[in-house]
Amino acid sequence: MIRILHRKDASRLLARKAARLQAAEAVVAPILADVRKRGDRAVLEYARRFDNFTGKHLRVGAPELRAAQAALEPDFSRALDVASANIRRYAELQMPREWTRRIAPGIRLGQVVRPLDTVAAYIPSGRYPLPSTILMTVVPAQVAGVARICIASPRPVPEVLGTAARFGVSDVFAVGGAHAIAAFAFGTRTIPRADRIVGPGNIYVAAAKKLLAGEAGIDFVAGPTETLIIAGDGEPRSLAADMLAQAEHDADASAILLTTSRRLALKVADEVERQLTTLTTAAVARKAITRNSAIILVESLDEAVDMANRVAPEHLSIPDAGLLHKVKHAGSVFIGPHSPEAAGDYASGPNHVLPTSGAARIRGGLSVMDFVKILSVQELSEAALARLAPAITSLARAEGLEAHARSVEVRLNGR
Repeated sequence: MIRILHRKDASRLLARKAARLQAAEAVVAPILADVRKRGDRAVLEYARRFDNFTGKHLRVGAPELRAAQAALEPDFSRALDVASANIRRYAELQMPREWTRRIAPGIRLGQVVRPLDTVAAYIPSGRYPLPSTILMTVVPAQVAGVARICIASPRPVPEVLGTAARFGVSDVFAVGGAHAIAAFAFGTRTIPRADRIVGPGNIYVAAAKKLLAGEAGIDFVAGPTETLIIAGDGEPRSLAADMLAQAEHDADASAILLTTSRRLALKVADEVERQLTTLTTAAVARKAITRNSAIILVESLDEAVDMANRVAPEHLSIPDAGLLHKVKHAGSVFIGPHSPEAAGDYASGPNHVLPTSGAARIRGGLSVMDFVKILSVQELSEAALARLAPAITSLARAEGLEAHARSVEVRLNGR
């Protein structure tokens, strides 16, 4: 049975457990070093040990990709089209614009936007293979204009391979874990070095991304998935279903409901139990509900939002748009009774690769911005440089950088 707690008794639950990353880092560090040293040989050995890989080549061949695409069920293909259209449109709206402005006589400033050359998307294929993560990682990268998009997925199911092929990804590798992250960070003969590695994974993938963040760009170090729901009233069946939708991901997942109504809390708790009896993923969901989830009674919705901001949840559901201006920290926000998290997981458009474990305090979810660089541009006339020269040379000499000052003065001598 899910716990019902008063807000004063909820601090230990809301204070997240350590991500156990330190222990995982100790496990993966030798793997990363071995891949750096031995390249493909090491990656293949670890794939056979950890991924149950039995083939000779980690790259999935074009015939296999085409066959998987051809075998996709029509309903699944139509779902991909609907979801990808919204994801693409949202990414297009996020795309930063190039501009140039004259900010003063003789001074033109601007920015240009350039895509990364190569990116790698990690697509989980464990308990729940996630072809939807291909949409969430590949489509924004395509909108950004990335020339080479790669996918790594251990034991990829046909839906993963078919989805990759449908969206034009030919660099698909049947490999996972820390060794896959290392291969993309260092590059091997078979696997290209990536400028950025994105996508969710288990704790060993997260540890590898953390340790290799200096070798390649990463999105973020993700922990267990989480949702926080705020409701003063509402439909108990829907609220319970939303909590279980999060809980079924993983036994370490967390689903929290903050409510002002004890009556609603009791009804949702009963409904969670009722729905668990018929849920095919109940073995996992019940562990997450029992260990990491709760219904917490608060005095007001404003207090609930304050608590949510302290938690900085991956997913935040609020009852109406009137509370949105008070939300400071969340990976993605779902407004109203008809905006379930599952819509964002699959088809509404925003990304489902989101920061967890409080990382929403410092960044939002994966976006087109993760696949581009913004280059600043400046052009000065001679007269403009002359006007700025006193400020430039004074600051340079105050910092002891004489050559900086002279690089300006040499252009102006003889005026």
